[in-house]
Amino acid sequence: QVHLVESGGGLLQAGGSLRLSCAASGNIFSINTMGWYRQAPGKQRELVATITSGRSSNYADSVKGRFTISRDNAKNTVYLQMNSLKPEDTAVYYCNYRGRVSDGFWREYWGQGTQVTVSS
Repeated sequence: QVHLVESGGGLLQAGGSLRLSCAASGNIFSINTMGWYRQAPGKQRELVATITSGRSSNYADSVKGRFTISRDNAKNTVYLQMNSLKPEDTAVYYCNYRGRVSDGFWREYWGQGTQVTVSS
């Protein structure tokens, strides 16, 4: 079992910045991908950004150039630096952890979510 604890959400005005953190604990896998997804009211959960244990990152087109994902492997923590925030970034942000158990077999865990609200 992997436990994820998120922090850093909040309310801010458009154009502002915010940093989310997610710390993983428990049965940590040496090969893993951590990331952030978000879900706005009435919409499906969508990918924001992911980063592998080898630090290869992937971003949704809507956040490229504004958001930066990073990680500290020693702390099993992933960060999401969000700049130039827009009202459409308003959502619950969920931390995601996928650990490689064996070839083709991964286990996936989710955080409880943290609210980010951007006012215009």
